Amino acid sequence: MLAFSRFRVAADAEASFIERADAAVAFFRTRPGNLSAELVRNLDEPDLWAIATVWQNVGSYRRGFNGYEAKIVLVPLLSEAIDEPSAYDDASQVGFNLPRDL
Repeated sequence: MLAFSRFRVAADAEASFIERADAAVAFFRTRPGNLSAELVRNLDEPDLWAIATVWQNVGSYRRGFNGYEAKIVLVPLLSEAIDEPSAYDDASQVGFNLPRDL
């Protein structure tokens, strides 16, 4: 299961963003079921960043957000993410899926 959280970051906010995003990536890497977590930057639009994570399954992904430390490290940062669907899985694993706005 893949998850991408994308962010638009102004040049003057970049240093603070990288520090907070690195903390989020480090936190994700400690969570059971996390296979990888990276902070990446878009090649064509330098103000576009993403946190890309890979998980064993959707349950591991969802549990990765549990607990006090998750609320402190993840919630403030992820509340700044671009509002769009961020979780992906192999089509054969998704099954019947309804759009968010229904």
